[in-house]
This record gives sequence, structure tokens and C-alpha cells, in this order.
Amino acid sequence: MAKKVVIRIQELIKQYNITLRELSRLSDVRHAALSELSNGKRENINFQHIERIAEALDIKDIRQIIDIVEVDEEFTQSG
Repeated sequence: MAKKVVIRIQELIKQYNITLRELSRLSDVRHAALSELSNGKRENINFQHIERIAEALDIKDIRQIIDIVEVDEEFTQSG
């Protein structure tokens, strides 16, 4: 199976009971960038964004923000 890096923005905003806009304000990361990360539409990850999110939410373990998951190879080739 193929692997894909995912950013756990949706899980974080639910866990911390905040909105995407509030996370944007706290982390000083553009709302549009967070939205693209949460929807898997951003191909490149800015590690400064990850650091800012971690700082804003006092996260010590990067695995709360970023993960690697297995995806169906057929899906990755067609979509």
C-alpha cells in the first residue's frame, strides 16, 4: 500500500474545541492555508506552520499534528 502524509487539522480543532479561524488567529497561519491543509489540498507542508500550530496549542508531540497513513494505490493513481 502507498503512504500519504496527513495533517490532522480537523481532529485538532475538534479536540481543542476551536474553529479553523480561531486556530488561524492563535497560530498566525493564514486561514486559507489551514483550510487547504485540513482538506488535503496542499501538496507542500510548511514546517513553520506546523511549529506555529504546535506552539499555539501547546503540543509537544508532532504526531498529534502530522501522521502517515496507508492509502489504496488505485485511489492515489486515479485521484
